[in-house]
Amino acid sequence: MSTSEEWTFPDDVDREAVQDALVEWYEADHREFPWRRTEDPYEILVSEVMSQQTQLGRVVEAWESFLDRWPTTAALADADRADVVGFWTSHSLGYNNRAKYLHEAARQVEEEYDGAFPETPDELQELMGVGPYTANAVASFAFDNGDAVVDTNVKRVLYRAFDVPDDDPTFERVAGELMPAGESRVWNNAIMELGGVACEKTPSCDAAGCPWREWCHAYETGDFTAPDVPTQPSFEGSRRQMRGRVVSVLKEYDELGLDTLGPRVRVDYSPDGEHGREWLRGLVSDLADDGLVDLDETGEEPVARLQR
Repeated sequence: MSTSEEWTFPDDVDREAVQDALVEWYEADHREFPWRRTEDPYEILVSEVMSQQTQLGRVVEAWESFLDRWPTTAALADADRADVVGFWTSHSLGYNNRAKYLHEAARQVEEEYDGAFPETPDELQELMGVGPYTANAVASFAFDNGDAVVDTNVKRVLYRAFDVPDDDPTFERVAGELMPAGESRVWNNAIMELGGVACEKTPSCDAAGCPWREWCHAYETGDFTAPDVPTQPSFEGSRRQMRGRVVSVLKEYDELGLDTLGPRVRVDYSPDGEHGREWLRGLVSDLADDGLVDLDETGEEPVARLQR
């Protein structure tokens, strides 16, 4: 992995081809969410606030019900805050402060902006409870006027596809360089879709028809780790594997002393060695704590047996 100071797009990556491939993939087929069919900044803001740490499938019904009840910022601004918070709670949408902030933001739009939403990310951050990410999302999806969105999914995609270092400023720089100028709406939707359906923690490169396979570093190397997907410890030689061997061996015998059991678990077992009696006693004790094995230490040599 290169460092953030050194990182540039690989020479063999045609950035325009990368952009075209992703947009074509997204426009050919993507998940249908109702907020993707609107450019109303209020409706998009509601979807963004509701989607924070809430599964999108659950958000759809709540979003539609919320907008049926309060279809405009004016309607929400006139609502009793207790009703808004009550709606939030009844739909299990998480922290109630989000409902309070959304209510206050609607009042700001009505009172400070004469009912017309601000359009740039910087201006949108003036609204109560609207941070940089949400402001950029609303600017992108409502006004096609945003910067490149950088969320966990986007970081994972960039890290895997182009070997981008795990460094937030570098992710932001690379995401901005990759986004086609003036196309934040389609681009941000597309790259988040890629992270959501093809490049999840467990990737579905071929099944989802990932459009970046020909350039993807992870697809080429088979290393699908990412900032939110740590390397899986090797099973071979692991404590987990050795515990399984203890149980398998004991299934064949009524009971075994530790020094008889040891060589059947590891060929390099030596009573006084690194993988010796104390190491094996630790494994068997763990299994005893889990209710799988009994360890009898009343005789000269500890004896292990499966619990029956």
